Amino acid sequence: MRSSNAKVVVVFADEGEMTPFLRDYMTQNITGIQWVASEALVTASVFSGREYYPYLRGTIGFGIRKGHISTLGDFLQTVSPQRYPDNVLVRELWESLYGCSPFPSSVTQMPPCSGQESLLEQHSAYMNTSSPRVAYNVYKAVYAIAHSLHNLILCQPGRGPFRNNSCAQSNNIHPWQLQHYLQEVNFQIGGEEVDFDAKGDSVPYYDIINWQRGTEGNIEFVNVGLFDGTKAVGEELLIQEDRIMWAGHQSEVPVSVCSASCLPGSRKAVRRGEPICCFDCVPCDSGKISNQTNSVDCTICPEDFWSNNDRTACISKKVEYLTFDSLGIALTVMSVVGACFTLAVCGVFFCYRHTAIVRVNNSELSFFILFALTLCFLCSLFFIGKPTYWSCMLRHTAFSITFSLCISCILGKTLVVLAAFTATRPGHNIMKWLGPKQQRTIISSCTLVQVVICAAWLIDSPPFPSRNTQYEHSKIILECSVGSSLAFWCVLGYIGLQACLCFVLAFLARKLPGNFNEAKFITFSMLIFCAVWLAFIPAYISSPGNYADAVESFAILASSFGLLFCLFAPKSYIILLKPEKNTKQHLMGKEKK
Repeated sequence: MRSSNAKVVVVFADEGEMTPFLRDYMTQNITGIQWVASEALVTASVFSGREYYPYLRGTIGFGIRKGHISTLGDFLQTVSPQRYPDNVLVRELWESLYGCSPFPSSVTQMPPCSGQESLLEQHSAYMNTSSPRVAYNVYKAVYAIAHSLHNLILCQPGRGPFRNNSCAQSNNIHPWQLQHYLQEVNFQIGGEEVDFDAKGDSVPYYDIINWQRGTEGNIEFVNVGLFDGTKAVGEELLIQEDRIMWAGHQSEVPVSVCSASCLPGSRKAVRRGEPICCFDCVPCDSGKISNQTNSVDCTICPEDFWSNNDRTACISKKVEYLTFDSLGIALTVMSVVGACFTLAVCGVFFCYRHTAIVRVNNSELSFFILFALTLCFLCSLFFIGKPTYWSCMLRHTAFSITFSLCISCILGKTLVVLAAFTATRPGHNIMKWLGPKQQRTIISSCTLVQVVICAAWLIDSPPFPSRNTQYEHSKIILECSVGSSLAFWCVLGYIGLQACLCFVLAFLARKLPGNFNEAKFITFSMLIFCAVWLAFIPAYISSPGNYADAVESFAILASSFGLLFCLFAPKSYIILLKPEKNTKQHLMGKEKK
């Protein structure tokens, strides 16, 4: 106890058990401990001497309530073995108090005494009946038995509480019969109600006893409160706090804690090998809360909720998706600007549709490509905003079909370029197989394959809105699940196949004669297109939620800008700034020097 930091000790013991412990305790000269005593110890007068005060002052506990038993003192003054020779209890009392027997025998082996000794003169403590506690409870118990016997005797045959409405026989009472009446007694004595509940427990009455310094330096048992079991729940305990004197002669309640209380937002973690009152306060993990002091565990928040910063309450998770914030606005501006550029180029080509550079290699394909690029730019807008069932389906299918249309047109143009210069050789009549009708057939067929893939995707396992809570547990990321990963990669793979085929054909035609060999620009555009989408794959896989949408939207815009500038910037430059080169002779490399 000397090394312990505990300042309050609860002791369950009686006088005999406490005496040897207290002897060693006083030898160690330990003071300042606040004792909380059980009812068997809190009124032990053996410890009321002044030598105990420095060590036991301030002791507090529940004591059996004292009461007044009228005429008890007068009765005790008349007790003697001569008056009650047949009372075994009186004989045992004399033997205990005087160490002799008023009726000596070979059994007792005690010296004889007269039996006329005065209890009043020699045993004043025994005769002190001013505040009996245990005796008062015995007094009430005797009255309870008396009331039970009285009610048992008053039982009328045919109205009894036992089988067949029978009564107990007054000359042959069984204990269980008396117990029945005992549980039903209800009377008052000394202002206290006496009755028993269904479990046989009596109404509890306790005095709250505090050990304080008396006038002579000894310990006095001062009543500082009451526990009344007849009161309503929460009102049973009445304490006069201003009358309590705590250990160390303090008027304030002593504090004895091994560890301070754990505030809400944390939990108790018991220290191994130490008392249960010694613990560490561990903050709750993210997603868990505790809203009470000294919580033993943290509660997990529901799926759509997350803990606040203090870990004391669950709040709704923040919902995130690619909105029209700084990133969303930037992508939107790029999309609109790209579409406007494409329409502007389309306008220029329409105004100069009769010039040589527009008409070369089928102007109809150029307008198809510009139309498809416009749709490609606008498709990126489907990735911005709150995902819905329809927007999720349009995100991937719309951009894949428009890109497939665009690459199919470029593939057709590449075939025309390659065929045009091959047809100039003697014996080649390949152009009749690549006329406008055949070109439309190639474009339609290549695009139709992508349409079929997308249709199968939408029928079997279409994209749908989903709530992603795995990447960042404190947020709900609204995103579009692709539904079928196989279909998603088939769509991208088909576009990649078209781009690779177009690149190979354009690369073969890059050194064909003429001042304006469009195959070179198609080669550059396909290089940019393939580079963008090859970089897209790892970026898309490693980017979660709305960032994946932003990556895909950026890939669409970057590849669209690459196609637009590589294919149409050189032509627009000649149309607007170098009109003298916009002639058939210049394009064929036959102009006069």
